[in-house]
Amino acid sequence: MKLKTKILAGYGLALTLVVLVCIWGALNLRRLGKASDAILQENYRSILAADNMIDALERQDSATLLLLLGERSRGIEQFHSNEVAFLQWLGRAKDNITIPGEKEILLELEGSYKNYLITFDQLQQQELTDDSVINYYDKTVFPIFERVRETSTQLRELNQETMVAASEAAQTFSHQAMWSMAITGGTAAGLGLGFSLLLSHRIIRPLKEMTDATEQIAEGDYNIAIAVKSEDEMGHLGTAINIMSQKLKGFHELNVGRVIVEKQRSDAIIRSISDGLVVVDAEFKIIAINPIAASILNTSLQRAIGNHFLEVFNNPQLYEQIKQTAATPTSSPLTEDESILTIERPNKTEYYKFAITPVTTEEGNMLGVVLLLQNVTKLQELNQLKSDFVATASHELRTPLTGMAMSINLLLETAPEKLSEQEQKLLEAASEDVERLRALVNDLLDLSKIESGRIEMELTAFKVNFLLEKAVTLLKVQAQEKEIEITQHSSENLPLVKVDPNKIIWVLTNLIANAIRYTDPGGKIEVFAE
Repeated sequence: MKLKTKILAGYGLALTLVVLVCIWGALNLRRLGKASDAILQENYRSILAADNMIDALERQDSATLLLLLGERSRGIEQFHSNEVAFLQWLGRAKDNITIPGEKEILLELEGSYKNYLITFDQLQQQELTDDSVINYYDKTVFPIFERVRETSTQLRELNQETMVAASEAAQTFSHQAMWSMAITGGTAAGLGLGFSLLLSHRIIRPLKEMTDATEQIAEGDYNIAIAVKSEDEMGHLGTAINIMSQKLKGFHELNVGRVIVEKQRSDAIIRSISDGLVVVDAEFKIIAINPIAASILNTSLQRAIGNHFLEVFNNPQLYEQIKQTAATPTSSPLTEDESILTIERPNKTEYYKFAITPVTTEEGNMLGVVLLLQNVTKLQELNQLKSDFVATASHELRTPLTGMAMSINLLLETAPEKLSEQEQKLLEAASEDVERLRALVNDLLDLSKIESGRIEMELTAFKVNFLLEKAVTLLKVQAQEKEIEITQHSSENLPLVKVDPNKIIWVLTNLIANAIRYTDPGGKIEVFAE
């Protein structure tokens, strides 16, 4: 049976019970109405007839008294008119005999009334002036009058008692009808409620099982088997859920296998990287780390994975950089000095260049951060050796160059007349070379100071044209050797600039020298200042 048919059957049963209760109530009301009609139609006519007969009889008694008082014609007329009325109501009463004993009362009433009429005829034949007439009325007429009235009263009381009894019977019947309707309605309601509960239970129970099954599937438990006990829509739905759970189970097992393979592959890739690699999630807990990074951070894989970054490596500066990258993935990259991590070991100092890369979804949601640590200790040591060598060589070369410059200048000043023109030119060229070497040594010393952070600047106001011309002049010979043309362009109205002339000329010559190095022969270099 289909679910729709079950629901319609439930509503149909409830509707049938309601119709039965309504029919039963209508039948009871109809019976009660008939009982009330019977009371009004049967007994009321007899009571009305008795009342009218009593009224006509009393008027006849009044007519008798008029006759005794001497108003013979009026009394006889009134008596006969009420006699007609009495006989009419007596006939109606005889036509409406419905109560046991009513017939006997009417026969007695009819006989007594005939005697009453006879006594009236005898009364009107007597002389009205004789006292015997009054005595006859008192002894004969009036007692018969009272008997007729009493019999009429008995007829009325009999019908009244019957009406009261019928009313009580009708009331009893109404109570019985109410109770029967209440019992019938209660029984129908109980049957309807019981059937509704049974139907709802049969509908809700499989729905509850399916709801529990879907919740278990949502939680990842795919070992679900719903017992299908019907062929209706619920049964089809239960079968579909069973099929879905089996397919999801197979898909889940396939995905789990793929995830495990991908994780193993990722772990293998992370372990194979020669640099240190640390991956943290959005809560800054380490979710992946390779052995190199574990060694750098002085920890182990078991201790690091699952713990907060600061618990594994207590370096607030590096943690702030990671936190800032996670908060603002588009932040500006770090400078060379800012991206160096210094770690003090018991016997030496190690330097690591780190790079922090955010990991986000396509929607821009933050998933985590990747920290790459590259060992640059040897490079730092080489840079330090280079700086030390440059500083040492510069200091060592500075003294002999100073002596050579003093000797050449002394020869040029004291013995120009002893030198030939060619020898004097050679000494002047040597003096220029010595000055160039001294400038180079000074530049090397300045470079060493810059790298060590100890450079001192002597700021002076200079024209931009002078600085450009000086830098270009120093490299014109080198440019001519490669047949490269160097031109400078600058506006005359440029303001003075406060610079260290030696340092800025050194920077400009480096830039122009690089341009000469990477320009093909026959090329052109233009220097602009705006």
